[in-house]
Amino acid sequence: MQFRHPELLWALLQLLIPIFIHLFQLRRFKKTPFTNVALLQKVVSNSRRSSTIKKWLLLFTRMLLLAALVIAFAQPFFAEKNALKKKETTIYIDDSFSMQAKSGTTTLLQNAIQELIQAIPETERFNLFTNTKEYRNSTIKDIQNELLSLDYTSEQLSLNEIKLKGESLFSQENDSRKEFILISDFQKRLGPIQNDSLEKTEHYFVQIRPEESKNIAIDSVFIHQENTENLELNVLISGTSINMSTPVSLFNDEKLIAKTAVVIDENNKGVVQFTIPSNEIINGRIEVSDNGLHYDNQLYFNINKKEKIKVLVIGDTDSEFLKRIYTEDEFQLTSTELKSLNYSAIESKDLIILNELEQINSALQANLKSFKSNGGSLVFIPGNQIDNNSYNETFSGLTNIKFLEQITSERKITGIDFTNPLYQNVFEKQVTNFQYPIVKKFVGIKTTLPSLLSFQDKNPFFIGTKGLYLFTASLSSENSNFKNSPLIVPTLYNVGLKSLESPQLYAVIGSTTQVDIAAQLSKDDILKMKKAEFEFIPQQQSFSKKVSLQFIENPQEDGIYTISDKQKVYQNLSFNYARNESDLTYSDLSTLNEASRSNSINSLFDTLQKDSSITELWKWFVIFALIFLTFEIFIQKFFR
Repeated sequence: MQFRHPELLWALLQLLIPIFIHLFQLRRFKKTPFTNVALLQKVVSNSRRSSTIKKWLLLFTRMLLLAALVIAFAQPFFAEKNALKKKETTIYIDDSFSMQAKSGTTTLLQNAIQELIQAIPETERFNLFTNTKEYRNSTIKDIQNELLSLDYTSEQLSLNEIKLKGESLFSQENDSRKEFILISDFQKRLGPIQNDSLEKTEHYFVQIRPEESKNIAIDSVFIHQENTENLELNVLISGTSINMSTPVSLFNDEKLIAKTAVVIDENNKGVVQFTIPSNEIINGRIEVSDNGLHYDNQLYFNINKKEKIKVLVIGDTDSEFLKRIYTEDEFQLTSTELKSLNYSAIESKDLIILNELEQINSALQANLKSFKSNGGSLVFIPGNQIDNNSYNETFSGLTNIKFLEQITSERKITGIDFTNPLYQNVFEKQVTNFQYPIVKKFVGIKTTLPSLLSFQDKNPFFIGTKGLYLFTASLSSENSNFKNSPLIVPTLYNVGLKSLESPQLYAVIGSTTQVDIAAQLSKDDILKMKKAEFEFIPQQQSFSKKVSLQFIENPQEDGIYTISDKQKVYQNLSFNYARNESDLTYSDLSTLNEASRSNSINSLFDTLQKDSSITELWKWFVIFALIFLTFEIFIQKFFR
């Protein structure tokens, strides 16, 4: 038993007072009986004995009465081990898309919020955060309305990020009890769940899961085949309802243009195909009928009018191999000899390829530097006998490349940077046994640019980044068979595509996306993105013939957005949420100790309340004091 005011227990010394009084009243006096009262001797003796018993009873009753009152004012109580420590509570609620899953008639998130509002005492202060919001030192009344209106978000913190953020909301006091409550469905993608016994913070995991883990999601859409009349769209769908037919609809704006059904196979995958006319502008939306998660039941995409990429080849040698790569359906290729070059036409191009030039004159150097500074892309293919000085002068204003001596030694091109964007989605796997192209002689260089293709001795063959690329050897048939290698097509084709970053069918919210718009804006004009009433200005860089848009933080809502300036609408761009949360597989919390895990918010808070409970005893001692007072009155009145 403990006391809130133990200093008041000194008042128990007052119990000596009635003892002294009682002893003083019980002093014995010698009495001498007279003859005429001899008959009363026995009665007097009996009365005195009864009076002595009564006084002893009154003494004990009064002492107990005073002791009970003193102890009541000292406020005794029984408390659990951590009950007297100052308590800090931080709560994390998962508001990601996976919390849309049903539990009964409502979603997991709605159930969690309702239980939390009922479980937390009204006066208790705590910290609470979600994947996007944060509330510090609040009571449940302060934030109740905001919690009830909480919406789902595409953002999902990892478990490590959740723990780090939760720890930052606690104070630095070492003697306080810190309770961190995590409420989530704990999908496996959050990371491994473990409770470190050495941590000062007590972690409590509340896993809430749907009654049935069933969901169908649209994973992606892509153009499978295309010809002059039609293009074939493939839609990849995943789900858990094996062998069940699910309707899939294709809309152009709000018009239904096709409908079919998908059957999920044993691998939880399905594919549907739609055929639509080529060269038609489509503001597409694909929908499935599903009672699982809602956010992944639709996917937006755009097929816009294609802008042909303008390619200029400058060189005196044959460029037939480039014509086979840069075909007329996607590119507008122009070839010219250096002596016939119209310098004023350079700025209108997207990509310039210097093909086997032995020397770069000063006029071309100046135009190339201006072209690159305005967002153009350059590819250098040196000749067999080059003027190092003219090349080094050209690179001095572009990048940190320096030509050294020419090396005459046959080498194989064996190294490929598979992680570079130029070669992403080109190879199904990292190829190591293909027929390597060879080079008889090449130029040694000094640079910090990344090597995309390299020789067996790690010397670079093809380097570059961000619109500037260089081969270190001539591609002429006398020097190399690289023109006959399968590598040349994806290398130069992707360089051409990246010279004018055309939008894909759609972009994923949260990932960095770059799009080039063929637009010539005046100095103060900017491009805007708009969907219904929502409008924002993306990060952009304006060049003489295009505007590069970058999307990092915005938009945050999926849909089809229109790109425009004050006077003109250029094209539409679709954004979709990532499909990571569509996989309803969950972590197993059985490895945690039983006290750290729970399936119910109410049961967890009941346990925490018991662990922090204090049993007050002062009321009992007040009752005892009243009982003793009643007992004293009873003795005084009825005990003769």
